[in-house]
Amino acid sequence: MALSRTLGRKAAMEMLLGGDTIDAARALQIGLVNRVVAACELRPTVQALAAQIAAKPARIVALGKAAFTRQIEMDLDHAYADAASVMVDNLSLPDAAEGIDAFLEKRPPNWCD
Repeated sequence: MALSRTLGRKAAMEMLLGGDTIDAARALQIGLVNRVVAACELRPTVQALAAQIAAKPARIVALGKAAFTRQIEMDLDHAYADAASVMVDNLSLPDAAEGIDAFLEKRPPNWCD
């Protein structure tokens, strides 16, 4: 994804024209990275995030990732329409009913996949 779509225009322009390297704190501040951790915390942090994602239904994660990628290139009206369509499609999957039931029953979900 282009730098200008990932960051705000001002930060992207500064990086592109200035050419300076940035430190972790600045990368976090401008949204280039989601979080910054000490080197000794990197592996456990990555493993925890990977486990969190892996605990979700793979099909739902794939649909969400595809929708995000598609919508980032759309204007707002088309992105909202696409998101509504994706939500309706997701609600037809067995894992949607399980997720709703688990939430209402205050228990962990038992995903199909």
